[in-house]
Amino acid sequence: MSEQKQENGTGGKEKRNSLAAWLITAVLCAALISILVWQPKVASSMEWQNLTVLTPEYEQPETFSQNALDHMPQFFPQSGKQLLIREPQTHTEIDTSLRTTAVEYTVQEGDAIFGIAEKFDVSPDSIMWSNEDILNDNPHLIYAGQVLKIPPTDGVWYKLTTKDTLEKVAAKFHVTVRDILLYVGNSLDLTNPTIEPESYVMVPDGWREYDTSIYVPNILRDNPSGNAGVTTSEYFQCDTSGNTYAGSGNFIWPSSVHYISGNDYFGGHLAIDIGAGMGSPIYAADYGVVVYAGWMNGGYGNVIIIDHNNGFSTVYAHLSGINVNCGNSVNQGGVIGYAGSTGNSTGAHLHFEIRYNGSWVNPHLWLP
Repeated sequence: MSEQKQENGTGGKEKRNSLAAWLITAVLCAALISILVWQPKVASSMEWQNLTVLTPEYEQPETFSQNALDHMPQFFPQSGKQLLIREPQTHTEIDTSLRTTAVEYTVQEGDAIFGIAEKFDVSPDSIMWSNEDILNDNPHLIYAGQVLKIPPTDGVWYKLTTKDTLEKVAAKFHVTVRDILLYVGNSLDLTNPTIEPESYVMVPDGWREYDTSIYVPNILRDNPSGNAGVTTSEYFQCDTSGNTYAGSGNFIWPSSVHYISGNDYFGGHLAIDIGAGMGSPIYAADYGVVVYAGWMNGGYGNVIIIDHNNGFSTVYAHLSGINVNCGNSVNQGGVIGYAGSTGNSTGAHLHFEIRYNGSWVNPHLWLP
């Protein structure tokens, strides 16, 4: 009987241990399930808290008293560093990029057609052709205070007459009617173009021949053999037919100054303007005979013409003084006169021409 009690006691103990084990297992499973259910929420909460904590806190900039600022060391750039220095622009560029009509320009003291053309970025010919009514193909007719019409582009700014048609204007300036119609500044109806007398049209890239009769008349026209033939010239002053003092054919600059100041050589100015100062000596460019020395109308002022008896002749204009007489033989480099601004001139310079057998040639091709 005691043995039976012992077995019952042992079996009860085992049952209690088994029940406890199952209870612990259930608790652990419940905890595990709870962790699995709540883990995403806990992670999300922790992430939000972390973001909140990691948000940067900006510090207020430290402020200094004026006294502290005054005692701070000053900064000086090292001399070895390259610095950008912007120089002031004393010359205002004239913007012509959007201009489609002519503008008026008042000639200033010292101006020349060539310089005015550079200011407005057009050719000097365009200014001459657009002002035929006041310049008459003579660039020396400009003067301070004169008002010139400056075309918007290269070509001719032309004033229409009652006899003009687009066909006539196009033929006169060697372009097509289409060229005139398509120029936006003319504002012409492409289907039914009409033009009004006394109005202006721009003839882009138009051109015409110059009337060269305004230049010193041809002193070589009567002598194809090379002798000047000045005894038959309208500028005859003295008989030089017996003087055949000939040049070398190699020219020197007629002034100690060798740069252009005013008009260079172009179709409307068959010479170069050399920047000789007032009263500076002017030299004979080659050996020869003086065939004219004195005042000449047409804008030249005081002029000297030398026949070099080899087909060449040279012209020196706007002189302030003349040092030779008609008929004198001159040596290359000899002082024949002094630079000035006589005739039609806006400043002291030397107007210098070279001609060969009566035709103008570019002095730049012959001067050293």
